[in-house]
Amino acid sequence: MKILLALPPMAQFNMPYPSTAYLTSYLMSVWHVVTQRDWSVELLRRLLSREGLTRIKQVLLNRPKKDRSETVNFFLDCFIDYKQTIESVVHFLQGKDPSLALRLAARNFVPEGPRFMTLNGDDQQELMPFFGSMGTQDQAKYIASLYIDDIADVIRQGVDQDFAFARYGEKLASSMTSFNPLFDKLKRPTVIDQILEEIVSEEIKTLSPEVVGLSVPFPGNLLGALRIGALLKKEWPAIKIVVGGGFVNTELRQMEDVRPFQFFDYLVFDDGERPLEKLLSHLQGKLPAHDLLRTWSLNQGEIVRMNMVGTKSDLAFKDHPGPTFQGLSMQHYISMCEMPNPMHRLWSDFRWNKIMLAHGCYWKKCTFCDVSLAYIERFEPAPIIRLVDQMERIINETGQSGFHFVDEAAPPALLKALCTEILRRGLKVTWWGNLRFDPQFSAEMCELMADAGCVAVTGGVEVANKRVLELINKGITLEQVARVSKNFSAAKIYVHAYLMYGFPTQTVQETIDGLEVVRQLFLQQYIQSAHWHRFACTVHGPIGKNPDKFGIKLLPLKTPKEGLFALNEIPFQDDTGIDHDGLGEGLRLALYNYMLGIGLDFDVRVRFHEWSGDKIPKTTHPKNWLKSL
Repeated sequence: MKILLALPPMAQFNMPYPSTAYLTSYLMSVWHVVTQRDWSVELLRRLLSREGLTRIKQVLLNRPKKDRSETVNFFLDCFIDYKQTIESVVHFLQGKDPSLALRLAARNFVPEGPRFMTLNGDDQQELMPFFGSMGTQDQAKYIASLYIDDIADVIRQGVDQDFAFARYGEKLASSMTSFNPLFDKLKRPTVIDQILEEIVSEEIKTLSPEVVGLSVPFPGNLLGALRIGALLKKEWPAIKIVVGGGFVNTELRQMEDVRPFQFFDYLVFDDGERPLEKLLSHLQGKLPAHDLLRTWSLNQGEIVRMNMVGTKSDLAFKDHPGPTFQGLSMQHYISMCEMPNPMHRLWSDFRWNKIMLAHGCYWKKCTFCDVSLAYIERFEPAPIIRLVDQMERIINETGQSGFHFVDEAAPPALLKALCTEILRRGLKVTWWGNLRFDPQFSAEMCELMADAGCVAVTGGVEVANKRVLELINKGITLEQVARVSKNFSAAKIYVHAYLMYGFPTQTVQETIDGLEVVRQLFLQQYIQSAHWHRFACTVHGPIGKNPDKFGIKLLPLKTPKEGLFALNEIPFQDDTGIDHDGLGEGLRLALYNYMLGIGLDFDVRVRFHEWSGDKIPKTTHPKNWLKSL
């Protein structure tokens, strides 16, 4: 059978997400004819073109003038400049026209819309020194990124309020118990949908697949997947449509609403290799339906759930051939620099081949995490020789020597073996990845990683407070975080910290103490970047399964009359009565300034009060806590 695996919009725009890459390589290894596409980047490429902007302009002109925002009016007023510059800017961001950097950096090439207020506003002058200190290419990339972000704002404000480059329709999909918002949205197609349908139609006519598999790793991919499914059902009803991915695995396990099956034929859960292999055999008449693995379908109006328990039939990770990026148009991806922070930009800039050291998490004890699901619970490391062989093959495939290890938490022993093998082969690569602040990351280990090409690490500090860290069961201490991050920074490896606020029973005092720890980590340059996440209680995590143990009460969910659609995050009641959302705004503003090196010498209470507008307690952490370790 001819199989097409695709990523619906919108995912990442500087590199392919690896889900289809892993599935494609496996299905090819068992002799299936497979092609993969990233319709996310193709949609972006069509939008960011002369023709795409012209179509957007026509939609805007058809809207009443009174409904146009400042951003939309600026776009219309400067449309000729946008049309004349868009393709040159995209080519530059694709790495095809580096000389354009001189004109972009001089700020005399593109129209500068509302996004440029960060450079021009009187109250934003603190950013100017950072912009000026960047090299010409980076300055140009920053200008080009603001220009592209202005266009994204135009689309969102004037064409489709749910549009975003990486989170298209995300709010319509995230933990929505009802399918109604998505169902209603699908009845109102926009020019974005028309362009997507044109892309998909061209591919289907060229490739003539019998099966289309859509990977939905995030909520922001679901709307695009449903739109594609609707088109295929209408124009090519014989094609079988299969949907899987991270969103399906976490959010749709309790789905009762049958309406989504109007847009696809099968849902597959967890690792997709063996479920897809069995489904293809079934579609060829070689396997009865009752032998399908973790697969849902609709039969006479009822959802049939086949063999959802157990992973014994799954492909061992040590036997996986690794990802292949064949079929993906690498030259179409664009790199953007949206913040002058060297670590923060890694997510949107440069070209990275995404790959995994291991399946699952070697720690798998954090109480906020979905540890009951297979993608966390089933830990299997890859054989290092085989993994580095895969890396060398991928370099030849993509022409890129950069790697992003997308593990839940890279095991220290495996990283050490990886570095040793890279150095033994004399392989010149650049890489980064996610890990725990494990004490095994000694100064010597960090130096070894740097020698083997590591440039950055990301890790969960979560809540920088001893009591709450113990509740999280992260298995780390604040002192350990400080020592490990110091080791990485000394080895010239950037460190990004994931932070959390609003954890059950967390007090305002603990939140402010955590911010003080973060301030000191930035001040000593032990970390270079960070991000605050609002705690979310999920149905698959230890807290969601045992709320009483953590001092919270789960709030009842109203089940729609059509049946439950998505369920992951559960609303809860915390008797502390603290306005964590209000605190969160202050935390984010503080962090934004810290990443620019601003306000690090100020008392955290004073600065936080300025940003949040709330009275807060004084931190209990000594100002020299970090230096005393």
